Amino acid sequence: MTDARIADPSAAPPALSTGHGTANDFVFLYDPAGEQDLNAEQVALLCNRRTGIGADGLIRVVRTTAAGVPEAAAAAEAGAEWFMDYRNADGSIAEMCGNGVRAFAHYLRSYALAADPAHMPVGTRAGVKTVTVEPDPTGRSALWYRVDMGQWTLPGNSADGGDTLVLTRGVEVPRPGLDVDMGNPHTVVALASAQELTAAELTHAPQLNPNPPAGTNVEYIVIEPDGDGDPMTGSLRMRVFERGVGETQACGTGACAAALAAHHWAGSQGPISWLVEQPGGTVRVDISGHEVSLAGPAELTAVIELSEELKARMRALL
Repeated sequence: MTDARIADPSAAPPALSTGHGTANDFVFLYDPAGEQDLNAEQVALLCNRRTGIGADGLIRVVRTTAAGVPEAAAAAEAGAEWFMDYRNADGSIAEMCGNGVRAFAHYLRSYALAADPAHMPVGTRAGVKTVTVEPDPTGRSALWYRVDMGQWTLPGNSADGGDTLVLTRGVEVPRPGLDVDMGNPHTVVALASAQELTAAELTHAPQLNPNPPAGTNVEYIVIEPDGDGDPMTGSLRMRVFERGVGETQACGTGACAAALAAHHWAGSQGPISWLVEQPGGTVRVDISGHEVSLAGPAELTAVIELSEELKARMRALL
């Protein structure tokens, strides 16, 4: 297996850097001792694409023993040395991010921070997620990262195929959405065609009825009729509106939710593996009972040095 490190593992990680998983991009804040926690306003400034660095979210890389997060103690007891403290682009806290976990594992591997770079337990607010390394089946990159995403549930009245009515600009009438809990909330909407998926106008937040008090991520999908020829593998196309962010190029937990909804609608004989094509790239979701895993690429892109002006603006937000 080819080792695809992008950094000098003998060097200390930079204070700030960037990376992505299928174009779902993040700012990494290296804070091993838990000394640099940022407030919501500072996170939003760094993630702003016009006046900051620009990203879909910020990930603080911190040891579980120093994270200062309630869920970190259990993660440390479960053997996870590192905690992924994830914030949305608006500074709000998010429970989990599947693309973020893959990018986080790639970060740990790139800077030789993982005790076992082929098998990495990562602490998150949604529990410990185990990441393993495997060859990229598409041949486009050296490695893929597979995340054990844990258990999922359908929290609503899924017998009717949907729990929520979703009104979206560009889509003529409200469509039913199926709620899927991946440790963070999702609502999956099936559309009739690729043209309708393209027409959905996601620069504005969709309107949900009922509207979840904590918000939800909304996935719009079109199920491909023939998949890849394997009856146990399905294919679908997806776009996503993430709470606290807007439309993003990809969403890992959203891809899992989309595959789970498609599997639910297909019935017990439907595919248990799904290739999910998103604007940022393709991932694979595998379903085993009430467990699900997500596999796909990740990449680090830049080391960041803030200007004195931006540092001053950050200090002013303390």
